[in-house]
Amino acid sequence: MKKSIAVLAAAALTLAVLPFAACAKKQTGASKYVINASYDKKENTLSGTADFTFYNSTGNEISDLQFNLWGNAYREGAKYKPVSEALSSKAYYAGASYGGEEIEKVEGCASWEVTGEDKNILNVALGAPVYPEQTVTVSISYTLDLAKVNHRTGVTASTVNLGNFYPVLCAYTQEGYLNAPYYSAGDPFVSECADYEVTLSLPKEYTAATSGKQLSRTEAGDTATVKYELKKARDFAAVLSDKFKTVTRKAGGCDVTLYYCGDREPKRELDAACESLDYFSNTFGGYAYPTLSVVFTPLCVSGMEYPALTMISDELDEADAVYTVAHENAHQWWYAMVGNDQVNCAWQDEGLAEYSTVCFFEHYPAYGYTRTGALGSAIKAYRAYYSVYNQIFGKAETTMTRNLGEFASDYEYVNIAYNKGLLMFESVRTAMGDKKFFSSLKSYFEANRYKIATPEELISRFAAQHDVEGIFNSYIDGKIVI
Repeated sequence: MKKSIAVLAAAALTLAVLPFAACAKKQTGASKYVINASYDKKENTLSGTADFTFYNSTGNEISDLQFNLWGNAYREGAKYKPVSEALSSKAYYAGASYGGEEIEKVEGCASWEVTGEDKNILNVALGAPVYPEQTVTVSISYTLDLAKVNHRTGVTASTVNLGNFYPVLCAYTQEGYLNAPYYSAGDPFVSECADYEVTLSLPKEYTAATSGKQLSRTEAGDTATVKYELKKARDFAAVLSDKFKTVTRKAGGCDVTLYYCGDREPKRELDAACESLDYFSNTFGGYAYPTLSVVFTPLCVSGMEYPALTMISDELDEADAVYTVAHENAHQWWYAMVGNDQVNCAWQDEGLAEYSTVCFFEHYPAYGYTRTGALGSAIKAYRAYYSVYNQIFGKAETTMTRNLGEFASDYEYVNIAYNKGLLMFESVRTAMGDKKFFSSLKSYFEANRYKIATPEELISRFAAQHDVEGIFNSYIDGKIVI
């Protein structure tokens, strides 16, 4: 995600009997979502089913499945708000508005309940354990009520943003499932890669920008039914509108389509999308997906990344839009293909995406951004944060690896995850030299593609070529003086 620093600174019956019973088949493969959802523009709801086939790659016996219900963060009375106070007025353009995610039934399980610290987890108890390399399928019926909000999930004045619009399996760690509430600072989303088959029913005048490749579109009466597929992805997102205009170009071995409304002239943004896709593919490793959707839509932040789809704020001027497009494209490598724990190690993808953006512009100077300028801006912003927080709190917290809930504000989060992350990777590059630095990034990408990488895995790829562990640790532990 790319946040606007200017704004932030200022302001699931048992398995033996149900149709979705466990298949105790030993196989190799991936988990899969088969989603059928229908959008009702009068009610601002998305209703449907998510049939989820869990492939047990954990190495452990699994007796329950836990899903994130991100839509519940938008309900009235939620403990954790999806939007910070600083961005609330910009996000809720029509005043206070609420949504929520209602689970109607879960088939293929022994029992289910909505739980979690903030009604944010669907816990599905299986009728029989699933052993390693076996599968089980559950079917979840749900309705997502959409708030009127310029955010990842919501109805805006010109679009319908559908990020995190279905129950998403929580990532499984050595300690069990990773449960996190919807922190407003950062991106509290950690998920394993899966295959997707998504069918959306929508008013026929609507165009859908999605993460997937369109397989078919049929129309009956006033409704269009569109089917998509996507493989090896952490999530699936869409943006709907009856006002979209599109331009498409080939880049990075795929079709890049830019979606926008109004009178915007998007040539330069499309150039940046295509050229950055080519640059990152050549520099880090090949782009995995057959399409990329770059969508201009109302957002209270500058941008938001999903596999094969990025949301870009339609309020950005051309220069900021170009920068944000490149940054969100970098997340296709550092988040979509190579995952990490964004809840506890946000710098790992944000800092690397920000530095990758600087590297792109370094090789494409015509856009007007320079490496020197980016570094100078990051140093200036970080020092300002450090000074302000020292004055306000008596001490500025400078450690980088911490839970999103530990950040005092969006402003602190941006300076630690983005600016300090950028400066850290610059220091590592300076110490190693370009050849070893970019070779290490390629190695990191290849070794962790479609996985969730730890900070130790990242650092080890660099340390294998040069003694830079000290540099990483001095930044991460907050000991470096900038």
